[in-house]
Amino acid sequence: MSFEITFCAVLAALMLGGCGPALGHGDTVEDTVSRVDRLELPALEREDYVLEYDGFTSSYNQTTLVPNWVAYELTAEELNGGYDTRSSNFSRDPNVKGAQASREDYSRSGWDKGHMAPKADMRWSEAAYWQSHFFTNVCPQNHEFNAGDWNTLEKQVRKWARRYGRVWVVCGPIFTTGEFGTIGKARVRVPDEFFKALLVKNGSDYAAIAYVMPNRAKHHPLREYACTVDDLEALIGRDLFAALEDSIEERVEGEIGWLYWQ
Repeated sequence: MSFEITFCAVLAALMLGGCGPALGHGDTVEDTVSRVDRLELPALEREDYVLEYDGFTSSYNQTTLVPNWVAYELTAEELNGGYDTRSSNFSRDPNVKGAQASREDYSRSGWDKGHMAPKADMRWSEAAYWQSHFFTNVCPQNHEFNAGDWNTLEKQVRKWARRYGRVWVVCGPIFTTGEFGTIGKARVRVPDEFFKALLVKNGSDYAAIAYVMPNRAKHHPLREYACTVDDLEALIGRDLFAALEDSIEERVEGEIGWLYWQ
């Protein structure tokens, strides 16, 4: 199992032009950031099946058949990318062996194929754009949520990337009651909620914020979904932005500096 995960991650980086070193089973964020600056990555858990692509990193869960998390850095320069297409041809990830979701699982299910790393953030590269359509970057989402509040947050992240030059993002599903069950023959689990955590740097100062949003057709101001990163970490049991220096991490994850997030 260890070999398979390491092999898949390496294959993703080599075949699909991964922009950084592949993360193998059992690697730590500290190991990775010693080679490149990867502030978006959470601390890795033993069960993480990590795949790297041009524009994002995904930890895919072969039990739930959705990613545990997807992390990426979005820069202002990338938002000037010109690759554009209206097509959204979702496909199975060729680098994943074994269980994986498919288009048939979502067909007539009533749930959207919801991007974690948005395709609109990947227009700087044709490869990155199409890699974002792999099911290792997709979760079942309520249509009104996907097109509504989730889309609003995605657009706001792009505004912050332009304002601060870059933003580090990690997002993913949250499972609580499991009230939405599964879809398709493969039994893809439908998340109860979604999270998104953001980190920016302004001069020498960092700021972070997190959002927890129900997978429902609700429409609220983004501020109503906001919480500290510490609160989110307690909810999902993950250490986010683990590559930050400890003193900075402790400060920015315990507060919301609203001045940064207007």
